[in-house]
Amino acid sequence: MRASRRATLATVAGALVLVAAGCGGDDSGGTTTATGGLRPPKLEALKTLGPGEGQVNLVAWAGYVEDGSNDPKVDWVTGFEKATGCQVNVKIGNSSDEMVQLIKSGQYDAVSASGDASLRLIAAGDVAPVNTALIPNYKDVFDGLKNQPWNTVNGVNYGVPHGRGANLLMWRTDKVSPDPDSWSVVFDPSSPYKGKITAYDSPIYIADAALYLMATRPDLGIKNPYALDDKQFQASIDLLKQQKGTIGEYWVDYLKEVQAFKSGDSVVGTTWQVIANVAQGEGTPVKATLPKEGATGWSDTWMVATKAKHPNCAYMWLNHIISPEANAAVAEYFGEAPSNKLACAKTVDPNHCAIFHADDEAYFSKVWYWNTPIQQCLDGRTDVRCKNYAEWTQAWTSLRNS
Repeated sequence: MRASRRATLATVAGALVLVAAGCGGDDSGGTTTATGGLRPPKLEALKTLGPGEGQVNLVAWAGYVEDGSNDPKVDWVTGFEKATGCQVNVKIGNSSDEMVQLIKSGQYDAVSASGDASLRLIAAGDVAPVNTALIPNYKDVFDGLKNQPWNTVNGVNYGVPHGRGANLLMWRTDKVSPDPDSWSVVFDPSSPYKGKITAYDSPIYIADAALYLMATRPDLGIKNPYALDDKQFQASIDLLKQQKGTIGEYWVDYLKEVQAFKSGDSVVGTTWQVIANVAQGEGTPVKATLPKEGATGWSDTWMVATKAKHPNCAYMWLNHIISPEANAAVAEYFGEAPSNKLACAKTVDPNHCAIFHADDEAYFSKVWYWNTPIQQCLDGRTDVRCKNYAEWTQAWTSLRNS
């Protein structure tokens, strides 16, 4: 996997000017954002589905587009290629910032965007509305994932839900005892694991600190980890500066985190379920959990680039990846809840959907999906100004370079 390229502050800020113009929000569990004031460029969705163009170029998270080359038993691409004639080419995006930059390049047709990227792409006109009538499998997507603020604006769909999951806490069971159930293990300045703690290398990680403070510092009044006024933001940055003294390595490339846990260079930190799966598969003694404070997380959306050169194949891919069979395969491999409710009957493990809380809205109320911080506070406050993503990026870059 290639290391990620961080988006420049200017590029990020440019996309957010449009977002900040009108997004408001509420403070309901799990991140929700009212986008009624957002006015994306007027773009047309595909009217009819034509023949495939012979290929489709995708930007995706690692583990989302598997063709058997990593594991011959893990393949939901080859069948699609044979059925449609669309050759799948995939570029792994190691961060949401990198995915935004790749789609802006005009070289890709579709992207699996998380919530901290989707509104940026919509606001900048980098992705087009999606005609769900051309995607038959959309009808079977869980209602809890449809028409959400990160995939729909003013009643217009901009993609199809891929799945959802939480950013988890992982630890080496032979090095960390007792089993942790709180993020305190990574934020405690006197942690016995100092120098072997790892954290996600992205401005969006500021939300993880804010979420911890939301649970442990009620005096700050944080209601949404993506809606931080000056005082709340500074407290989050101060916590991250304090944490930096205990961090052994920040990660963005998931294979590097697997290796760090395997070697013992890292013994505890934030992770994705796919990382825990790979590490366990390689014999590394790790566990992962959703801590008692809750967690940040993702609800990813497959979106079609405005500049897509292969839009028909892109639509065919969107329909395929949320089909019961493919959606079951990717959800089980990656370690997430599928978006298609019929996928639950197709997983190898019949308990997969129960384990990953596929239709458990109570569980996901503890997960604050990645979202784009904007000046108009996402928690609904109108009497203060919140820090926007450009400011998050600036603060994170300063922290990492200090």
